[in-house]
Amino acid sequence: MNAKQRQLRLHDYFEHMLEASRLCAAYLAGINKAEFFASRMIQQAVLMNIVIIGETATQIRDEHPDFVKANVNPAVPWHKMIGMRNRMAHGYFDTDFEFVWDTVKTHLPLLEHFIATRIEPQNGPESDGATPSSPDFGM
Repeated sequence: MNAKQRQLRLHDYFEHMLEASRLCAAYLAGINKAEFFASRMIQQAVLMNIVIIGETATQIRDEHPDFVKANVNPAVPWHKMIGMRNRMAHGYFDTDFEFVWDTVKTHLPLLEHFIATRIEPQNGPESDGATPSSPDFGM
């Protein structure tokens, strides 16, 4: 099976991103920043899901470039998500957990909103990547 045959629908990628984002939020639910900083297990769980989000952003950029070009939005900085994934995967020893905390608490909810406005119902038609314009998010 070649890369083209493995290509997922945009909807599938959004589902992966949404799940990873929600898992990050769940891992931080009910704990404060100090508890996050003290728990290597929670840090690693969150980082893994940030890597998944960034890898998924890479796949969307590579396999659905027209969608990315049509959906430039401050809430979905494709290049920054990809860059953060690369930083987490290759520079784990130098992770800024303050930045990670802020990303999960501030930026991932915006990403979830963006995805929710574009994702199809479970039984909806195949996505061709065409979507309405990006929401403003007050930015």
